[in-house]
Parts: sequence; structure tokens; C-alpha cells
Amino acid sequence: MTIQYKNQGFSLTTTGTTSVLTAPANGRCLVKQIQVHNGSSGAAVNLATQVTDTSASATFRIDNAAIAANTTRQIISQTLVLEEGDILKMTAGTANEIQGIVSYALLDRSQENG
Repeated sequence: MTIQYKNQGFSLTTTGTTSVLTAPANGRCLVKQIQVHNGSSGAAVNLATQVTDTSASATFRIDNAAIAANTTRQIISQTLVLEEGDILKMTAGTANEIQGIVSYALLDRSQENG
């Protein structure tokens, strides 16, 4: 097993639900930080954050907030585990205002024997 430290940037260009990070089929993601920024100069933007647990075929909301204009916010305060195939998703109330970055450790099992 290898551990790779990674970042995944995102920009929510629509008001539809956007997949931000998907755990690979042969590894798990230990998400340490989800940082979002509302670039709007005048209005708060509603932001919903969800995780799709593919093994349970279910999606769970983990955060829902109005992000104030010109504000940066942390979405999680503890480590979030994405198991194989799980998907971190976000839905913004206004397009083209929310950007951010996800910092995570990828536990890659593709090189394991047996």
C-alpha cells in the first residue's frame, strides 16, 4: 500500500450537483480539508455538500451552509473517509461563484499482492 498526498481543485460552474472527488476503485481517500471560497462581491451562496456511499447506493448530506460573499470556509473539521468508489459532491445555489480545494491522502492498494 502506498500513501499519496494530493489536492483536488474545483469550481462550481452550474447550480447542478457536481462530483468534486471520487475515490478510486483500488484505494481510499482520507479527506483532511475541504476549503471553499465564495467569490461573489455582494451575495451569500447556498452550498450543499454530500457524500455518495456507493456500497450502500445512498447519498448523505454532510454540510449545508450559506457562504457569505468574499468568504472562505472549512467544510469539515475532522477526517472524512471516502471508501472505494465513494463520491464527494457539491451543489451551489449560484453558478460561477464557489471555488475550492480538497486536500486528502490516497491510500493506494493497486500494488498489493494477493
